[in-house]
Amino acid sequence: MLELRGELDILAVSVLSDRLDDLTGLQGADLLLDVRAVTFIDCAGLSLLSRARYRTRQRGGRLRLTGVTRGGSVARLLRMTGLNGTFEVVSDEDGAEEPSAGAAGPAEVTDGAGTAVA
Repeated sequence: MLELRGELDILAVSVLSDRLDDLTGLQGADLLLDVRAVTFIDCAGLSLLSRARYRTRQRGGRLRLTGVTRGGSVARLLRMTGLNGTFEVVSDEDGAEEPSAGAAGPAEVTDGAGTAVA
């Protein structure tokens, strides 16, 4: 599980895109992205998630989102853009681990243990 924290905007995308490209380039990857701690997402962030989903599916894998809370920034943007049915969204009860809390600021990727990986 990878946790995205903070603001998922054009500045964060420039930092995160290479890391996500590495992960989504793996054949049959099964990625779980926790977006619970994302405090803001813009079109660049949505594009990053869409690209990651596309790349994963093209290589026979899957990308799931967890932490998509009603009224949260990710859910709101997915709904506004009509993409709320596009991503596979799983609840915490479906096996996601509880992430550590993150402060607002540029987004970063951490593993399930809270260690920064990008």
